[in-house]
Amino acid sequence: MTMEKAKIMDEKAIQRAVTRISHEIIEKNKGIDDICIVGIKSKGIPLAKMIAEKIGQIEDVDLPCGFIDITAYRDDVTRDRHDIKDEGFDLDVHDKTVVLVDDVLFTGRTIRAALDYIIDNGRPKLIQLAVLIDRGHRELPIRADYVGKNVPTSRLEKVQVNFKEFDQENSVIICE
Repeated sequence: MTMEKAKIMDEKAIQRAVTRISHEIIEKNKGIDDICIVGIKSKGIPLAKMIAEKIGQIEDVDLPCGFIDITAYRDDVTRDRHDIKDEGFDLDVHDKTVVLVDDVLFTGRTIRAALDYIIDNGRPKLIQLAVLIDRGHRELPIRADYVGKNVPTSRLEKVQVNFKEFDQENSVIICE
């Protein structure tokens, strides 16, 4: 049984982080031309939707937002990924700036799988990474371009991101 150690973000803190990340995406890219937001299933999806919606409010546009399921691309799964078609991904990423979104950046292996997935589905001009939590402990040379909060953790701790879409509230907690 996991036990809650600390609540590090409540709904207001998540909203502030999403607003800041959204402004940073707009600023770094000098606008939103040819940008699409891609959430990694499962907890990256509600975060991607929140970011796309916030950018849409700021820029008064409907920003393309999709999701990917990287299960077949994981390095601990032995399946031929080319035999699997993900019906949920229908964004044209060719020559676009793709902002990849996930809830927690930990070892970097999920992001590596997501990069393979995106590149198998087109040739983006640029791929950027936005995460709500960066907890360190990278095993691959991957870093986020946009971070909601850096949270130093031990490898034994677990960072749990809750979204209303899946859970009862929007929050981030550290569990033992």
